[in-house]
Amino acid sequence: MSQAVPAGSSFRRKSAGPRPVASRPPGRRYWPQYVAITPFFLLFAAFGLFPVGFSAYLAFHRWDGLNPVTFAGLDQFRFLLADKTFRLAVVNTLIIWVLSTLPMLVMSLALAALLNSVKRFRSLYQIVLFLPSVTSIVAVAIFFKAMFGNSYGVINAALRVVGLEPIGWLNGYWTIKIVICVLLTWQWVGYNAIIYFAGLQAIPSDVYEAAKIDGAGALRTFWAITVPLLRPVILFTVVISTITGLQTFTEPQVLFGSNAASNPNSGGPGQAGLTMVLYFYQQAFSNNNYGYGAAIAYAVFAIVAVFSIVNWRIVARSEK
Repeated sequence: MSQAVPAGSSFRRKSAGPRPVASRPPGRRYWPQYVAITPFFLLFAAFGLFPVGFSAYLAFHRWDGLNPVTFAGLDQFRFLLADKTFRLAVVNTLIIWVLSTLPMLVMSLALAALLNSVKRFRSLYQIVLFLPSVTSIVAVAIFFKAMFGNSYGVINAALRVVGLEPIGWLNGYWTIKIVICVLLTWQWVGYNAIIYFAGLQAIPSDVYEAAKIDGAGALRTFWAITVPLLRPVILFTVVISTITGLQTFTEPQVLFGSNAASNPNSGGPGQAGLTMVLYFYQQAFSNNNYGYGAAIAYAVFAIVAVFSIVNWRIVARSEK
């Protein structure tokens, strides 16, 4: 039997609910989460922030990796402005970027439209288009070097078969750029086509049906509906292609080499394939001029940033 509680007693029944937990400071409450993300920030600081800061320091100093660091002030940047080789590298990079980016984006959009129209084996086509962007660019550059070789290249062998004169693909000012542009286009046209295809899949079919009812043809539908609705995707591909194209390095480095000490024509005969990043690599790691290399790196960063912002503003303004 339960014992009765006398009237007027000070005894109170304890609550059956959970006891209140003492509040802890947010720093102690979330320390497991902080510990979990700490490795990322440590790696980012070691391999991201520190190289950026140290390269900014080197841009104002002279250092060959062995001797003591000496202060140079703005001398590195003054020499950079007067460096004819750097100006040549900038011109080469811009020409290669224009010749490769514009045709690549047009071809990517056409391939995406074709991919969007097929129904069978669509996944296979997507895999085939995406493969070049994940293939080793060094292996691809070696393959293209064999294809466009001056003496024993496959392209020149085919020209001889049909009775045409062989072309010195890796000797001429423009042919060198054409080879690099073909390589870049082959590498990235499928990647951009997959992105455009995803954008086309997001466009509602009702819009096309309404345009067809109104009597719009295929070309009118493409320019009035497809392109305006794809402008955000086009903006992304233009900016990414600009950043990637202006930092072209591996292709000319594998095709022509970059060691200025043993190859004065770094970037090909007449330095026709010398790009900004290849020139940076040459000065920093071939000539061991790390201070001047850091100055070139920041100049490349400024050029890439300016062109990316300009492209973004142009596409964004056309969208408005």
